[in-house]
Amino acid sequence: MTVLETDALIVGAGFSGIYLLHRLRDQLKLNVKIVEAGSDVGGVWHANVYPGARVDSPSPVYSFGIEEVWKGWNWSQAYPGQKELQEYFHHVDRVLSVRKNCIFNSRVNAAQFDTTTARWTIKTEDGKTIVAKYFLPAVGFASQNYIPPWKGYDSFQGTIHHTSEWPRDGVDVRGKRVAIIGSGATGIQVTQEWAKEAEETLVFLRTPNYALPMRQKTFDPATQKKQQEEMAELYAFCASTGGGMPYRPEQLPKALAEFETREEAAKHVKRMYDDGGFGFWALALSDLTLNEESNRFAYDIWAERVGRRIHDPAKRALLAPSEPPHPWGTKRPSLEQDYYEQFNRSNVNIVDTKKHPIAELTPKGIVTDDGKVHEVDIIAVATGFDASTGSLSKMGIKDLDGIDLGTRWKEGIISLHGMTVPGFPNMFLPYSVQSPTPFTNGPVYIEKQANWIRDMVQKMETNGIRYINPQEKAAQEWRAEVQDIANMTLFPKTKSWYQGANIPGKPVEQIYYLAGMPMYFEKCYAALNDKFADSFVSA
Repeated sequence: MTVLETDALIVGAGFSGIYLLHRLRDQLKLNVKIVEAGSDVGGVWHANVYPGARVDSPSPVYSFGIEEVWKGWNWSQAYPGQKELQEYFHHVDRVLSVRKNCIFNSRVNAAQFDTTTARWTIKTEDGKTIVAKYFLPAVGFASQNYIPPWKGYDSFQGTIHHTSEWPRDGVDVRGKRVAIIGSGATGIQVTQEWAKEAEETLVFLRTPNYALPMRQKTFDPATQKKQQEEMAELYAFCASTGGGMPYRPEQLPKALAEFETREEAAKHVKRMYDDGGFGFWALALSDLTLNEESNRFAYDIWAERVGRRIHDPAKRALLAPSEPPHPWGTKRPSLEQDYYEQFNRSNVNIVDTKKHPIAELTPKGIVTDDGKVHEVDIIAVATGFDASTGSLSKMGIKDLDGIDLGTRWKEGIISLHGMTVPGFPNMFLPYSVQSPTPFTNGPVYIEKQANWIRDMVQKMETNGIRYINPQEKAAQEWRAEVQDIANMTLFPKTKSWYQGANIPGKPVEQIYYLAGMPMYFEKCYAALNDKFADSFVSA
């Protein structure tokens, strides 16, 4: 059996994996390999080829902040689609020579650290064995899909795919009866495309998405030139903000009570909606997710703005109800282009699965619990992901005692800053749990995490440290801080994937850190010389 020896093994060739490769290989001169389950670079932007797949963080800052990369690239749109994003990753590969260090079509299914050799032994489904000092599962938070255990799923005789496992040659819906199950970002994007082509479109809706207008823009050459000139400064600014977004200091919001009148507050909040993007979420009211009165004030404005776009009162009541199903912003809003207008079509209808849940699938379609059969030809399953922990738990990663990571986290997540885990020495988790992950512009945030991991590895290499194993006490304190911060907000009032509540049997807890990037990284760098001091093993 051939064993591949390397300094660091990264799992995943998306933003996180490529940033880490660049930091460890090109800056620290380590021997680094990437194992990637797919056939190309790009991570989710190679895998997600479902109809309408598009990013919802704005370019040009949804990209690598590496100068030699951004200097040779211009975005065509504010919110690029999957094809342009895949082309972008090919550009990144040409500039950084990523592919030469990648092992494609290979999936990790076992990994364990040996304190005697201070090395991880990692195995793959296709029979490879890799030994590395550092192990970096860079699989993101949305790579393990979730399909509810519906009775009869395999009996459906039409075409059915989860959006994360879409055929690369697409699905032709012209003249077909189609169903979209789910109302998250992927469900909205598929609906916008299919409603324009299918003979009949059924949206199976349990909870309305508090979607915001995308306000897509196309960039002309003059705009692209200006972006190039300002890119370094803009990226640096985004890295200093709470969520890595290009919101300027003068845009910082006020609490509802700080406005002189409710009319003034309403005017500001309406403008945030009309401007599009995530400004409504981030800039409308500073206490949006802290104060119930402020939250309801914002919700009513959102519902009014959306409601005027939907002609049918019955559809309006489901998509923008007068009473909020949950506080605004405690589930992730999506960006839409013309989602609500699609429901003005007579052949686009809603099945209320909160009132009548899906009971089973049959060869001809979908049956709800009232016995009604919805006959369709094609089904898009847009039911989301087992966020962050799902993919990690399926990789066979074991601690020093041989206990699987999924088992270790069965009663709740334990980590230090979401990047290291007690009992798993020299393992680093970028863009994952107990950190600000889904509340950030991914590439900006990931770069800062990659810098921290690089700094930690550099410290270990410079000082002859064989491995680092964070202390349980420090990790428990971090877990408590993540939960305590969440309990100051309205987030615990909502069951969502932010808390693992979308997966039956998964512990319901706050999975992500809500206090923003600056505070998060301040604590991470303080820990570099503090909480990790008793975690280093040199001999």
